[in-house]
Amino acid sequence: MAAGCSAATGSSVASGSRLPVVGLVAAAGGFLFGYDTAVINGANQYVSAHFALSSAQEGVAAASAILGCIPGAIVAGFLSDRYGRKRALLLCAVLFALSGVASALPSTFTEFLVARFFSGIAIGISSMVCPVYVSECAPANSRGRLGTLFQLGIVVGILVTFFVNAAIQGQGDANWNQAIGWRWMLGAEAIPALLLLCTLPLAPESSRWLAQESGHIGELFQKRFRRPLVIAVGVAAIAQLSGINAVMYYSTRIFTGAGVGVGDAFTSTVIIGCVNLLFTLVALVTVDRAGRRALLLIGLLFQIASLSTVAWSLGTHSGGTLLLVAILVFIAAFALALGPIPWLLGSEVFPARIRGRAMSVVSFSVWISCYVVAQTFPVLNDTPAIGPAGTFALYAAVSVVGLLFTWRLVPETKGRSLEDIEASWGAG
Repeated sequence: MAAGCSAATGSSVASGSRLPVVGLVAAAGGFLFGYDTAVINGANQYVSAHFALSSAQEGVAAASAILGCIPGAIVAGFLSDRYGRKRALLLCAVLFALSGVASALPSTFTEFLVARFFSGIAIGISSMVCPVYVSECAPANSRGRLGTLFQLGIVVGILVTFFVNAAIQGQGDANWNQAIGWRWMLGAEAIPALLLLCTLPLAPESSRWLAQESGHIGELFQKRFRRPLVIAVGVAAIAQLSGINAVMYYSTRIFTGAGVGVGDAFTSTVIIGCVNLLFTLVALVTVDRAGRRALLLIGLLFQIASLSTVAWSLGTHSGGTLLLVAILVFIAAFALALGPIPWLLGSEVFPARIRGRAMSVVSFSVWISCYVVAQTFPVLNDTPAIGPAGTFALYAAVSVVGLLFTWRLVPETKGRSLEDIEASWGAG
């Protein structure tokens, strides 16, 4: 077991010298997740012009990676339980690198969609394997901080993408970007993918995976594990259904429609990205002190207040500074709690023998919920009977449900070993 995490007194964790490598793997996996998710926002207009896409085809281009995330999340659990966390991450890194290059080279729209679909598979795999790998290798007293590195990587990846896209866009005029610029935006993903590939040989395998007994997905639905399944899936779904991607994907549309003086898309997305990064760092340093449950309750309270304010502002056409501040408070609250904690909590509450497949179910719920929000926001926003105000009131109501759900069902897991958490479900 020398190549894995060392075992000690019922808890298998990575040796101190290897913890930084474990953290780097989590951050690199998250960075690729964030970069790939955000890069299409800058490239999409040029891809559409290059291939002369219709509005419907443009939507397909933007959603093609998300559609790949769903099967990626489904197969990731089986792959990581059967072949190990490191090998699953290795496959993920290879897919990121190859799909990045393939996305930059297509001669037809169909080739582009296939490449983006495979990048989505890589995102789906990373969203399941990275949190589980870190959770299994980290000691109980720092599992929250190391686990949050995955979310930090996502946030940094999204923010860096804004600047990469802007830098490439500035290298030429619209014709150059339509012909070549978007290819560099998508192809640049191969660079961080190579970093992950170079890091993985130095990383330990999870000894919890090495020592696990074989399990089957049916165990996940036994009475004993019904509560952790409901908790992990419920928190993950609430995180997405509370509207975070409505802001991330459509922030410019929201601001412009409200008449706010933040018409420049780059400026507004960078402001949101910086707030997202700042409060993810706050979560990083507080999650092992305050605890998962406490941060969820605090974050959801601020989400309810901020989303209600957004709904009121849009409904009364007050707009202006109040709307911008309310949206930024929502981003901060989400980054503090519902951004990192669903991944962390889901990787903590299941037994090792089914943890991979259980996290596939959790990741599946994330991507289905993400797709629902991305597809329904424009419809809800443009429906006269609902409109922007009603849409954000709905997201506030989801946050109220999340607060009650957390208060009633979610236990505190900080400072507890994974074995202790598993044993706590023993009574059913």
